[in-house]
Amino acid sequence: MSLLQAIVLGLVQGLTEFLPISSTAHLRIVPELFGWPDPGAAYSAVIQLGTVAAVLIYFRHDIVTLLRAFFQGLVRRQPFATTESRLAWFVLIGTLPIGICGLAFKKTIEGSLRSLYVISGSLIVLALILFVVERMASHKRTLDDMRWRDGLIVGLWQALALIPGSSRSGTTITGALSLGLRREDAARYSFLLSIPATSLAGIFELKHLLEATERPSTMALVTGTLVAFASGWAAIAWLLSYLRKRSTLIFIVYRVVLGVVLLVLLNQGFLRPMSGVENVDTSNKPLKVPVERQGTD
Repeated sequence: MSLLQAIVLGLVQGLTEFLPISSTAHLRIVPELFGWPDPGAAYSAVIQLGTVAAVLIYFRHDIVTLLRAFFQGLVRRQPFATTESRLAWFVLIGTLPIGICGLAFKKTIEGSLRSLYVISGSLIVLALILFVVERMASHKRTLDDMRWRDGLIVGLWQALALIPGSSRSGTTITGALSLGLRREDAARYSFLLSIPATSLAGIFELKHLLEATERPSTMALVTGTLVAFASGWAAIAWLLSYLRKRSTLIFIVYRVVLGVVLLVLLNQGFLRPMSGVENVDTSNKPLKVPVERQGTD
C-alpha cells in the first residue's frame, strides 16, 4: 500500500464513518475504481481507531460525565438513578448485539458479504427504510427520555451494520429516529454507541493484522489512522450542525444513487463484485493446495 493510498483511504474512512452512507462500502468502492487491491476488513477496522479517537476527544466532556455517573451509581447502589448513568448502561447494552453477531459471523462478513452486489443492495434498502422512518417519526424525544428498551433496540439496529453497505451510523440513526428521537440526539447517541464497538473491532483486528504474513506497512497504517482522525472530527462537527436544522434526505438520495450506479457498473462489467477481496475460506473445509509432485509414486 502506497502512502497516497493510505491517505485516500484514511480520508474516505473518516468522512464516511459518521455519515449514514457506509464507510465499509466506500472503502470497497474507492480501491475498486482506482484499480487498487481491497485493503481488507482488518485494515478498515484498524484505521477506524482514528475515528474512535475523534469521537473520544470531541465528546470528551460527555464521556467523562457518563463514566462518573456510571461509577457513582455503582458505589451508591443506585446505578440507574440519573439520566447520565442510564445512558452509560444503554451504551453497554447496545454494544452486546453487534459484539455477539460480529464474532459469530466474522468469516462471512470478511468474505462473501464484501461483494459489491451486497453493498449496493444494502445502500438502497437502508435508504428506503430511513426514508420511511423519517416520514413517520415524531422527532420529539431526547436522550433524557430513553429507556432500557430503546437502548436494546438501537443496539439491534447497530448489529445490522455488520452487513457491508448498511452503515453503522446509518442503522443506529435510523433505529433512534424510529423511536421518536430528535435527529441531533439520534446522531449524538450514535456517536457515543460507536465508541466501544469500533474500539473493540479495531483492537481485535489489529492483532490479526500484525500476525499476517502480508500486511500494509506501519507508515501506511499510521498515516491512514491520522487522516481518518482529522476527517472524522470534521464529519462529526458538520453532521451535528446539519441535523439541527435539516433531515437526512440528502443521505437517502446519495445512497440510492450510489447503489444504482454500482449495480449498473457491475452489470456492464466495469466493476467486479469480489475483485481484490481478501481470500477468506468460510466453508470450514480444508483448502486443497496443489503441490508439485517430486519423485515417483
